[in-house]
Amino acid sequence: MKTKPVLDLADVKKIAAAAEAEAAKNGWAVTIAIVDDGGHLLWLQRLDNAAPISAHIAPAKANTAAVGRRESRLYEEMINGGRVSFLSAPDLKGLLEGGVPIVKDGQCLGAVGVSGVKSTEDAQIARAGIAAIGL
Repeated sequence: MKTKPVLDLADVKKIAAAAEAEAAKNGWAVTIAIVDDGGHLLWLQRLDNAAPISAHIAPAKANTAAVGRRESRLYEEMINGGRVSFLSAPDLKGLLEGGVPIVKDGQCLGAVGVSGVKSTEDAQIARAGIAAIGL
């Protein structure tokens, strides 16, 4: 039987705090979502003044990154490149940049999804959160 690392609550809190700090440092009103490797929501935090829709988009981006085992940006790029058939992929709703998988030793532990500012800035916030746990 194989074993793999998993996110625990302490990890999730560190990721969320670092992501929030990155958003606050830049004055960005966003929603931050963290999911496990199956795309199940572990954390949702909507910062003051973040648009209500961002509370739906951030978890969708995180879910897509976790179950797809790749940044959600890659799906957006494929679609924009003409591969529109990905729009019909089952259960992939966050096909926009801003979902970043959490990977340790080649294993996906989950993902962070952020929504509320430019997509590159959403991804920047997600990466800052992941960096807080040394990944």
